[in-house]
Amino acid sequence: MIRIIMHGCNGKMGQVITGIVAEDAQAEIVAGIDLYDGIQNTYPVFADIADCKVEADVIIDFSTAKAIDGLLDYALAKKLPVVLCTTGLSEEQLARVDMVAKEIAVLKSANMSLGINTIMKLLRDAARVFAPAGYDIEIVEKHHNQKLDAPSGTAIALADSINAAMDQQYEYIYDRSQRRQKRDKKELGISAVRGGTIVGEHEVIFAGTDEVIEIKHTAYSKAVFAKGAVEAGKFLAGKTAGLYNMNDVIS
Repeated sequence: MIRIIMHGCNGKMGQVITGIVAEDAQAEIVAGIDLYDGIQNTYPVFADIADCKVEADVIIDFSTAKAIDGLLDYALAKKLPVVLCTTGLSEEQLARVDMVAKEIAVLKSANMSLGINTIMKLLRDAARVFAPAGYDIEIVEKHHNQKLDAPSGTAIALADSINAAMDQQYEYIYDRSQRRQKRDKKELGISAVRGGTIVGEHEVIFAGTDEVIEIKHTAYSKAVFAKGAVEAGKFLAGKTAGLYNMNDVIS
């Protein structure tokens, strides 16, 4: 049984993870951390992680960037592995994550979905076949109208997966409205759509002569990210040091 501290337990993702873990015979949440106390949970909740004295095997974090410094301090002191799901970290915080990973195990990923991370592996293989054959590569991502950043971090991660498989790197193109020229073979277009309540949709297009291959992932709820985070927690528990990502989990 893996004992989890849920950092950001009363946020949307924290509550989804709480529900998933409640149905998982291999894991349990033994404590939560959240400033908001308006939700009743089956485990004790602390406003400050420094006050948490509950024994655990791993921390799963879905909180805010401003809470990460205290989280890392606590994890280092307790020698606890951390599944770090919070995005929008500063360059200084990212550098500190790298330093902390030399002493404890940290898993950080742009997207916690098992499906997205499996697709990243598929894209590396596909790029090695289609890119040398002259296929153009485009990525289209769609999200709800409340999302602030564009393109999504996941879209960039998909593009990075393709570039990781290539000897010559693609240039990412986000806007063609000012470009009066033919498409260059070494560009990779990334387009963002924002509307409604779309949870997340990512499509990678390999367009060749008289042939189009599309690899697509659609998230219908936040549960796909929560499930991936729980699986990452199981993977990370017991590990002592190192920086990991979801590719390590699915491998």
